[in-house]
Amino acid sequence: MGFLWSLIVGGIIGWIAGLIMGRDIPGGVIGNIIAGFVGAWLGRLLLGAWGPVIGNFYILPALIGAVVLVFIVSLIMGSMNKGRSK
Repeated sequence: MGFLWSLIVGGIIGWIAGLIMGRDIPGGVIGNIIAGFVGAWLGRLLLGAWGPVIGNFYILPALIGAVVLVFIVSLIMGSMNKGRSK
C-alpha cells in the first residue's frame, strides 16, 4: 500500500508542477508520476529534507524540484520543436 500511496502523491506533485508552469508534462499520468519522483529527488538534493511529509515525499522541496524539472523539460521540448520546423 505504501508504494501505491507514493505513486499517487508523486502523480499529484507532477500534476501541480505542470499547472504552476502552465505546461503539459509529456506522458500524461505516467509523466506526472515520473516528474513527481524525479522532482522529489531533485528538490531534496538541492533544498534538503524539510517541510511536511506525505507518502515519503517532503512536499515543498518535491514541488519546487518538480517545477524546475517541468521548466527544464519544456525548454528541451521547445528547442526540439524549433529544430524540426526549419
